[in-house]
Amino acid sequence: MKNCVSSVMMKASHHLERGLTGKNNSIGLKMMSNYVTSSFLSSSSCNSVPRRFSTCFLNFAFEERLQHWTELMKNQSQVQSLKPENFPIGRNENLELRFGDKVKTITVTIDTDFLKKTPLQLASELFFKNEVNEFVVCKVNDQITDLNTTFHEINETIKEPNKTIQYFTFEDPEGKEVFWHSSAHILGCALERKFGNALKLCDGPALISKDANGAQQLLNGGFFYEGYIENNQRIATEQLEELEKYMQDVVKEKYPFQRLRINKEIAREIFKYNPFKLDIIDKIPDNDPVTLYKCGELVDLCRGPHLPNTSFIKAFKLTKLSGAYWKGDEKQPLLQRVYGISFPKSKQLEEWQNNIEEALKRDHRTIAKKQDLFFFHETSPGTPFFLPHGTRMFNKLVEFIRKQYKKRGYDEVITPQMFQKELWITSGHWEHYKEDMFTVIEGTASQQKEETIGIKPMNCPAHCLMFDSKTRSYKELPLRLADFSPLHRNEPRGSLTGLTRVRRFHQDDSHIFCAPEQVKTEIENCLEFVKFVYSDIFGFNLKFNLSTRPQKFVGDIEKWNKAEESLKECLKGYNWRLNEGDGAFYGPKIDIQIEDSLQRLHQCATIQLDFQLPIRFNLKYQGDNDQLHTPVIIHRAILGSIERFIALLTEHLGGKWPFWLNPRQCFICPVASDKDELVQYCHQVKEEIFSRAEQRGVYSNYYVDVDVSDKTMKKKIREAQLLQYNFILVLGEKEMKEKTVSVRKRDGTLLSSMTLDQLLDMWEHLMKTYQ
Repeated sequence: MKNCVSSVMMKASHHLERGLTGKNNSIGLKMMSNYVTSSFLSSSSCNSVPRRFSTCFLNFAFEERLQHWTELMKNQSQVQSLKPENFPIGRNENLELRFGDKVKTITVTIDTDFLKKTPLQLASELFFKNEVNEFVVCKVNDQITDLNTTFHEINETIKEPNKTIQYFTFEDPEGKEVFWHSSAHILGCALERKFGNALKLCDGPALISKDANGAQQLLNGGFFYEGYIENNQRIATEQLEELEKYMQDVVKEKYPFQRLRINKEIAREIFKYNPFKLDIIDKIPDNDPVTLYKCGELVDLCRGPHLPNTSFIKAFKLTKLSGAYWKGDEKQPLLQRVYGISFPKSKQLEEWQNNIEEALKRDHRTIAKKQDLFFFHETSPGTPFFLPHGTRMFNKLVEFIRKQYKKRGYDEVITPQMFQKELWITSGHWEHYKEDMFTVIEGTASQQKEETIGIKPMNCPAHCLMFDSKTRSYKELPLRLADFSPLHRNEPRGSLTGLTRVRRFHQDDSHIFCAPEQVKTEIENCLEFVKFVYSDIFGFNLKFNLSTRPQKFVGDIEKWNKAEESLKECLKGYNWRLNEGDGAFYGPKIDIQIEDSLQRLHQCATIQLDFQLPIRFNLKYQGDNDQLHTPVIIHRAILGSIERFIALLTEHLGGKWPFWLNPRQCFICPVASDKDELVQYCHQVKEEIFSRAEQRGVYSNYYVDVDVSDKTMKKKIREAQLLQYNFILVLGEKEMKEKTVSVRKRDGTLLSSMTLDQLLDMWEHLMKTYQ
């Protein structure tokens, strides 16, 4: 059949003699299509169908699509032949090449040879081979780009001098997204080989899952491709293995990812067999080019970028199936969606599979149920009910941060929950954040017409009012205001996920009002605070991201430049990367990501400079020259949402809490519950612990439970271990006689018998050192 189609195509190819963007070219394509259709359908070769395609008609559509591609690529190569008059040939440019913390600055001459080069070829000349082999994508200036795109094509798109080229590997967020996007195209190719004309592909993106604060979630990452199968057929789980074999074939062929830009008319002609692709094309502005990518025989609508070729993907697995309506509309066709994950190394896939299994065991919702920490109820979606043991943990975390505030010069304040609409208009929230806010209306009919009140989603406007409540002097700066007031955000019901995404939460929120010359010192202090909490206390690995001035920004550019340089100075000695142009419009920021025990990244802490909010609220302080000056605001959160942090910590630790934070610290049981004197001694030990702890000034820090039920001692100990008590005291005749306690850890390790004072000495040490 392939030979039949190819010969017919060759006879029709003269209809593609025109250029890429003219109407005549579209007409030529249509004429060729009509000619080939009639010739093809009359051919007896239709009985010979390759295994990868199930029927003739769409096989023809695929072959026609490939023929379009071949002819268009030929024409594009003619159109894009280098024209020196369009480029300042001979001009010298300084290029800065970046990879991780390595920076190489070179001077290049813009000539024909350079314009034919690609970023990958340039890297091969300047970096070590083992480094270049890891590269998957690059960013030229601020534009993410294929490694194999020529500088001629890059210059046509960017239309400005090349200044920086930053290279990324799979370990970078940009690298993961491209890697998984290319994997989706390989899956699309496999799906077409498997289902042929019964399938019409729709969309196949990377799944860079992010939490509520924007941090990537690797375990939820990967890719999918969705498509419509005739008669609403379902893909069976058993077919995933066969699809993986098709994908493996595509990977082994080392197909390059090739790029082509065309106009909408030609795109419609190429994808006329697929109404979903036509729908996507129709939404592209008429004068914008349409970008295609080819991988094997798959030609697909895609902006890119992609990997150099399919062989970069060394390990993959198709993970699950689901259904999804086109555009999320129940009135639209039901699509079949196939999910997968892929990696550049086989070992990474094995680690991912192990982490997935462990993540299911560590799910904070599962552990919370076992340990009676919190629950949710349908009458208040996205609002957790903290049970007594969960409340103990919550309060411990707040108490921990409060102690740090006292040491670090913060003043805790309490601010209102509700403010009139005018405040949110002043702050800019009404314009940019209204849809994510809850609003309430006064009760009486007359008031309903007069006032709309917003429940606060964040504390910064209230803290601005507090700063502005009296005349401020430079001697009061920096003014560090901290707030634990509850916040409310109108998250979509479908996105609510345990404690990680809620509608009501508490944040260890602080705003530092300072003079411009104090910014560097305050940022350094904030970074040290973050390191102390996450690295020293909780044992997380940290990654810092500096996001700088975007194209659309407010304020003085010189002030921005100074602030960014200060932040770079502050980050020396930390593991950080630069996200150029990714800052908020009102100031640069440092985002802090934590890596948990399952190698997932989460964003909790954030440090954000704000030049705009002080202007909106007309905040002033009196300088030493009696002149009025505008302060800089530093938005700063360490734990972030305390509810969310509890969820992350639960999964990081697997519910095995350190002694200082555990809501169940000590479990006491007798050797035999039928002996009254032993039962009495158990209660006596508990009371004595409280009494002596109170004398030491730490009474409220210990949570001790006694079990004198009829259960066997073995069962009691096992239950205590499952509830993750740090210490289990088993008391018998010997302990009662010697006034001691027999101590074992939750892992079963037996410690020596101790007096109560020895036990309390150990506990005090654990509390003071946050163990």
